[in-house]
Amino acid sequence: MYYYKHKKDDKLVIDKLQKLAENKPNEGQDKFYSRIRGEGIIWNYKRVRRVYLKLGMNKRKRVKKRITGRVKVPLAIPESANDTWSMDFMHDVLMNGRKFRTLNIIDDFNREALAVDAYFSIGSKRLVTVLERVVKEKGKPRMIRVDNGPEFIGSIFSEWCYDNKIELHYIQPGKPNQNGYIERFNRSYRQDVLDIHLFESIDQVRYYTEEFINDYNLYRPHESLNEMSPINYKLQKITV
Repeated sequence: MYYYKHKKDDKLVIDKLQKLAENKPNEGQDKFYSRIRGEGIIWNYKRVRRVYLKLGMNKRKRVKKRITGRVKVPLAIPESANDTWSMDFMHDVLMNGRKFRTLNIIDDFNREALAVDAYFSIGSKRLVTVLERVVKEKGKPRMIRVDNGPEFIGSIFSEWCYDNKIELHYIQPGKPNQNGYIERFNRSYRQDVLDIHLFESIDQVRYYTEEFINDYNLYRPHESLNEMSPINYKLQKITV
């Protein structure tokens, strides 16, 4: 049996596509073809398509986002309000099965709950909106401590911190103890709100959350604050 053997050498096409994929990993076949034609190289679209598929470039590889090295910083007690804030996300579900998230923000100085924003989806834009509201009410922090979640490492949040001259500190991956203040708050919030209520709507989540925050900030004694509530501890420090 005799078969026709394709004689055209695709080495140049392969080299070109591999170079484009290396330099522009987020672009696809059509973008590559436009770039090739823009360089004055006249290759048939079907040829580029054939080589593109042959190389398996249509099967996108999941690239693990690299996180720059994080420095371990001791969890020191701030000496004044708005010195350091801590933030974190929590997850739960309504009775109908719909998931929701909460964005929790506290002042490390007196463990005051500055905000607990509950919604179905909290992206970087909503995160910044909540922060702007809290800053307007409480003032601007010197530093914010967060983990390496996608909303926190995104450009919208980091640029907002840069524009507002707020130092941004990331804990080391897999080391939640480096964000111990907010982790302790999260445990109290889950025990007193999320674990004891069945929520029919997001409004119910917000209602019980508001009740919790008022009690937590005004009346709940904290062993680390000499058995005082966050607000009373803050007032005492101001008057001393």
